[in-house]
Amino acid sequence: MANIRKQAITSSILLYIGFGIGAINIYLYTKNGTFTEAQFGLTRLFFDFSTNIYAFASLGAISVIYKFYPYYKDNLPDRENDLVTWVLCAALIGFILVVGVGIIYQPFMIRKFSRGSQLFLDYYFWIFPFGLGLLLFTVLESLAWVMQKTVFTNFLKETVLRIFTSALIALYYFKLVTFPVFIYLFSGLYLAIFLILLIYIVQQKRFYLCFKVSRVTKKFWKKMLWMQGLMFSGVIINALGQTVDGIFIGGLVNISAAGIFTLAQYMANLVQIPQRSLQAISVGVLSQAWKDKDLVEVNRIYTRSCINMLLASLFIYGNVVLNAAGTIHAFNLKPIYLEGIDAMIILGLVRIIDAGTGVNGMVILTSSRWRFDFFSGLILIVLILPTNYFLIKEYGIIGSAYAQLISMSVYNYIRFEFIRRKFKMQPFDGKTVLTILLTAAAFGIAYWVGGYFIRWEAIIVKFIIFSGLMITGIFTFRLSPDAHQLWDKVKLKFS
Repeated sequence: MANIRKQAITSSILLYIGFGIGAINIYLYTKNGTFTEAQFGLTRLFFDFSTNIYAFASLGAISVIYKFYPYYKDNLPDRENDLVTWVLCAALIGFILVVGVGIIYQPFMIRKFSRGSQLFLDYYFWIFPFGLGLLLFTVLESLAWVMQKTVFTNFLKETVLRIFTSALIALYYFKLVTFPVFIYLFSGLYLAIFLILLIYIVQQKRFYLCFKVSRVTKKFWKKMLWMQGLMFSGVIINALGQTVDGIFIGGLVNISAAGIFTLAQYMANLVQIPQRSLQAISVGVLSQAWKDKDLVEVNRIYTRSCINMLLASLFIYGNVVLNAAGTIHAFNLKPIYLEGIDAMIILGLVRIIDAGTGVNGMVILTSSRWRFDFFSGLILIVLILPTNYFLIKEYGIIGSAYAQLISMSVYNYIRFEFIRRKFKMQPFDGKTVLTILLTAAAFGIAYWVGGYFIRWEAIIVKFIIFSGLMITGIFTFRLSPDAHQLWDKVKLKFS
């Protein structure tokens, strides 16, 4: 757990640096005199559609790396490891098929987006190189994860990608390029970080193209194909679950509403940063623990991930909700973005529910019961598609937030129950309840005292009071073993 904790902290720091850079990007996207809401919304649709391009084009092959890489690593030298080669081949074949479908269905996209999202149609085909870059990067990212080289991939995806985006925004902001040129360059962002990651893994001498079928592939190919078939559907379901809101908002409302929703979602996604770090780092350890049948280690990682991520997500959520509206006013963003605050509050609750149930997805995916990941995902998509469609149509962007709250609550409860019944693992206890009560008390006090101040003073006071009470409570009530172990190490280092 110490290695996971160390990497999680490092990754989280890098992620927050990335989100800090992202905050600057968001500011430039949303301030008066720069990008329109429609142009900002277009960048959101690029991410949403590229996620689905990746999901369909991957053909489910990437998930095979998570499950079977330990068998290749233990039985083959690196030069004879052909697993990543076949995954890359499958991904490229899948991408060609997706491009073909995209061309065939272009008239359908025109009918659905012509009413309020013409800007998206103008740059429709530039989504495909953006999606190709995400696909190729994700293949190598999965390799890096099972190699437990997660810090560098998180740095690329969360920090370097945003630095490159900042550079493009600066070019447009200072009128060095036009908006069409901005989008052309924007479509190559993932390809750029893919090349950087490729060079890194090659230098680590862990990436080789081997087209000779190894003995491990001969032994497991039937199981891998079976897993790939199921996981293909699961990856698609997961991608649709993550992106259907933005796509539906762009099609049912307009692309400007997608821009407003993007800011709300960005603020809510701050809550998810620790979870994203821990998931990336835990996959390799969990995969090896399941292979070694070390259920004690699996249970320890699962249990600690729940309390640690619940604490972290509530800490961030409280600060975001307390200061969201004040931040928009303080930075003089367009007032129209205040319309997304209510959606942000609900989306933040969704992120807390997802984070507070720990690395449940990785526990299931790396276990012998990995098929359930597909079935639980199927339930999610059955819930999230109709609820998003009807609630967005009826209530706009707030409807999408409610749809996610309903769907993700049911989804995580089902996965929690599955792990509890099948593996006899239940991560919640009295500390979970105490954590929620501590957060509610700290939030109420910070909100009440902060109400006596305005603008920047209010933001600073609320942050200090809420954060101070949370940190004091965490150590007073010993809510997280990792927090105390980390503090002891810090004291030892400086004593």
